Amino acid sequence: MKLNYLLLFSIVIFSTSCTEAQSPKKNKANQQPVEVPLENGLAKAYFASGCFWCVEAIYESVYGVEEVISGYAGGHTKNPTYQTSNTGKTGHAEAVEVIYDPQKVSFETLVDVYYGSQNPTQVNGQGPDRGSQYRSIIFYQNEKQKKVIEAKTEALSSKFKQPIASELMPFEKFWKAEDYHQDYKKKNPNNSYVRQVSDPRLKDFKRKFPQLLKENNK
Repeated sequence: MKLNYLLLFSIVIFSTSCTEAQSPKKNKANQQPVEVPLENGLAKAYFASGCFWCVEAIYESVYGVEEVISGYAGGHTKNPTYQTSNTGKTGHAEAVEVIYDPQKVSFETLVDVYYGSQNPTQVNGQGPDRGSQYRSIIFYQNEKQKKVIEAKTEALSSKFKQPIASELMPFEKFWKAEDYHQDYKKKNPNNSYVRQVSDPRLKDFKRKFPQLLKENNK
C-alpha cells in the first residue's frame, strides 16, 4: 500500500513538473505581440486599397500614426515604378507603409480603418480606379496578425452577405514610391483627382470614425 502511494505521488510530481516546464514556452508564445515592433518602439503595417494618394491621407489622419509612406507591394518584380506597376504586369498594388505607436493605436484598429475606408467588395479596383494595381490587399507579418485579419474579414463578410474582395497576403517586400507621390494630397490640394476622389473619401472616413482622428485626440 505504501509502495503504491509513493508510486502515485511520484507520477503526480513528475506530471506537474512536466507541465510547469512546458508552460513558460506556451505563455511566451501567447505573449508575443500582434505588432511587429521597431527599435524605437514604433511598429509598421502594410495595406493596399486603391490609389495610395487616398490611403496615405486616411491613415495620416489617424491618432497614433506617426508616418505613412506610399509605395508598391504584392508583386513579383524588383524595383517597380509608377509606370510599370500601372501596366498590371508587375503584380504590384499601390500600397502604404504605416508607421505607428502601438501604445496609441492597435493593429486591430488599423485593420478597422482599412476596411472602413473602402468598398471591400470591389474587385480589382477602388472607386473610379480600375485594374490589379488598385486591388485591395492586407498584408500580415505574423500568425497573430493573420488571425486578426481573418476574424475581421469573416465578420465583415457576414455583414455584407457577399464575398470580400480584399486579398490576404504574407508581407514580403515594400518598395517606396517616387518622391512626388509622398504626401501627394497635402502638396496638391487643387489637383482634380484629389478634389473629386481623395477629398470625398477622406471626408467619408472622418465622418464614420471621428473617435480615431488626431484632431479629436489632442
